[in-house]
Amino acid sequence: MAAAVKGYGRAWAVALLGLRGILVDVEAHIVPGLARFALIGLPDSVLSESRDRVRAAIANSGFEWPQAAVTVSLSPAWVRKSGSGFDLAIAAALLRAMSMLRPSAAPQAVFMAELSLDGRVRPVHGVLPSAVAAASAGHDLIFSAEANAAEAEQVPGLTVAGIRSLRQLAAWVNQTPMPGEPEVEAGRAAPADGRIREEAASGLDLDQVLGQYEARRALEISAAGGHHLFFCGPPGSGKTMLAERLPGLLPPLDTAAALEVSSVHSLTGTLPIGQPLITQPPFCAVHHSATVAAMIGGGSGQLRPGAVSRAHRGVLFLDEAPEFDRSVLESLREPIESGDVEIARAAGSARFPAQFLLILAANPCPCGRADGGLTKPVRGETGVIRGSNCLCAPRARIGYLAKLSGPLMDRIDLRVDVAPVGPGELLAAAAGGPGGESTAAVAARVAEARDRAGKRLAGTPWRWNAQVPGQVLRSRWPISADALTTAEQALRSGALTARGLDRVTRVAWTIADLSGQDRIDRHSVDSALGFRLGFAGFAQH
Repeated sequence: MAAAVKGYGRAWAVALLGLRGILVDVEAHIVPGLARFALIGLPDSVLSESRDRVRAAIANSGFEWPQAAVTVSLSPAWVRKSGSGFDLAIAAALLRAMSMLRPSAAPQAVFMAELSLDGRVRPVHGVLPSAVAAASAGHDLIFSAEANAAEAEQVPGLTVAGIRSLRQLAAWVNQTPMPGEPEVEAGRAAPADGRIREEAASGLDLDQVLGQYEARRALEISAAGGHHLFFCGPPGSGKTMLAERLPGLLPPLDTAAALEVSSVHSLTGTLPIGQPLITQPPFCAVHHSATVAAMIGGGSGQLRPGAVSRAHRGVLFLDEAPEFDRSVLESLREPIESGDVEIARAAGSARFPAQFLLILAANPCPCGRADGGLTKPVRGETGVIRGSNCLCAPRARIGYLAKLSGPLMDRIDLRVDVAPVGPGELLAAAAGGPGGESTAAVAARVAEARDRAGKRLAGTPWRWNAQVPGQVLRSRWPISADALTTAEQALRSGALTARGLDRVTRVAWTIADLSGQDRIDRHSVDSALGFRLGFAGFAQH
């Protein structure tokens, strides 16, 4: 096909700043002159390379590349554009400028895909948040790679055309017979930091956990009220098993939350294969070698979300917590409080959601074999901590858990010693005895407790107990002096701070909701205080 020597064409694309999409006006201008291809509008290095990809894709798709001066502008020019997802929009604008596409057809269509040199259309990351931005801006037609079409179709009100090649795009717009093309392999990119693993909670049930009644109770309270957890116990006691089963206790994501969570995973390329919309709370386990950027997010080019955002509306699990770098642990404090992360770089800033349940797990000492966990350190006559074959010096054990700073631990409402499963429970399980409660049974109580809390918090900006400020708790739902008797003793002894009392009150409300009570009593407060001080049996002693 002969190319026009002069012409103007236009198309639309989306630039992402975090999860916020900005519509980009892609304009192509062809004029007679020395053959060149200029791309302007603050592109990054990957996008600058699209000139070669687009030129080869157009030529190899049966269109003649114009021997003229070609200029492509990406507007607004002040927004930095990143990635290869602009390839298809640039090609569409150029084909319109070359009169290869009908100018009146789909003038408001948004294009988001990468091009291969032979004209095939390849999937890219971030299609779902880009589609949300396009729909919000009033655009109702999107062209994407066939492998990305299911993502974009999750946005209501959009018509999505999934194509395999540039030739199919021309046929769709010009209303000519659609050429057959081989299927393009979608592939699946690994997360930005390969040391972070994403796991699904499917197939994991609480009835598979032997014993651990206090820890199971803590999981239930955490799920019902949104409280963070700390498990301390020797290796093999079940800390990881317990943590992996927490997502199953959380309610399914509503439509808005599912879109938000799926958008984060779309941006990082971690959407499960064949599942364009995540409807269950995610579970993200982080290796202790992770960096601050891997945990919080960042990047030198396009800013990417970290583990705290991939765990949004779900669970973030840090096993062997004292082994993490101190700066990585401290970086969790702000997202725990605010529920989001703002990353600022010289090229710009981005905000990502980060509302998660945190579970920290740790051994009681460096060797992991000490008795006592959080609350019962016992020294022998030689000054060595007594335990099962533990020879850790007192200083080593104290220093090990001291790696978890006071400000971070102050944000953890539930602290549980996880002891090894007893021989009686193991033998009973081996003999085929009944296990503990199932995830479904506990999840039903959690749903009822959340519903009860939701009714109490109706008309407020909060959804569960852990979010309610202490001052609001004290003014709107005061507690009787009798219920606070034990908490008063803890305050006077210095075992509990004023902030700690607020957190105890939040947990007490969750315990009351699980029990079907309209007010919190002394038992609820004492139970919450026991979890706060790391001894869940406190209320019975």
